[in-house]
Amino acid sequence: MDVHVPAAITRALLARGVDVLTSQADNTTRLDDPLLLDRARELGRTIFTRDEDFLAEATALSSNEI
Repeated sequence: MDVHVPAAITRALLARGVDVLTSQADNTTRLDDPLLLDRARELGRTIFTRDEDFLAEATALSSNEI
């Protein structure tokens, strides 16, 4: 869960039993987007964010891997 997601969303997901790892709990709150994507890949996790720049970054990185 990226830092741009309101805590209420995280709490609601946790209350419903969803396996959520926050950036705060993972000590990745200050990582740049490419490094955060690498971290999620290492952990086999999906990133949930409300950061509009993040989608552009993820798209650019995935097109470079093709």
